[in-house]
Amino acid sequence: MRTIVLIAGLVFLLIFAALNFSALMAPQPMNLGFIQYITAPIGLIMLLVAVFAALLFYFWAGISNLKAQADTAKLLRDMESLRVSLDSQEGSRFAELRSHLDTRMNALGTGDSSSELRAVNARIDGMQRDVNLQLAQLDDYLKAKLGDAPATRDRLGEVKLDKRF
Repeated sequence: MRTIVLIAGLVFLLIFAALNFSALMAPQPMNLGFIQYITAPIGLIMLLVAVFAALLFYFWAGISNLKAQADTAKLLRDMESLRVSLDSQEGSRFAELRSHLDTRMNALGTGDSSSELRAVNARIDGMQRDVNLQLAQLDDYLKAKLGDAPATRDRLGEVKLDKRF
């Protein structure tokens, strides 16, 4: 797109120069401050300065575009290396988790953790006794409040829990 704009601008300048060639070549007195020319074609000088400026900015924009593309390519390479590094770290974490789970499952399968299993069973038995006692107390309380038969503790409502380990 920039090339098309540059070529169009240069073509317009050439057409302008061809149509106004005599005016561009007309000698005019010129003063540069430190040098004073009696006569010089100021129009031609201004036309050449405009062409030079257009070419200068065209190449400056091209170099800026190349630098931006190089920075983008470097950033993409860095991001790809970071992604690869993170993938390898995540893979090692998954492998570590898998090995940990395998050892735990093997320990459960072989019965190495029987002490832990016994502790869990003992805790479940204790909780079962507590629940049975609380249910019996609640039953006695309700019977006493409702006026049924006198409260007795002969029969406790036993709650059985399945132990599947």
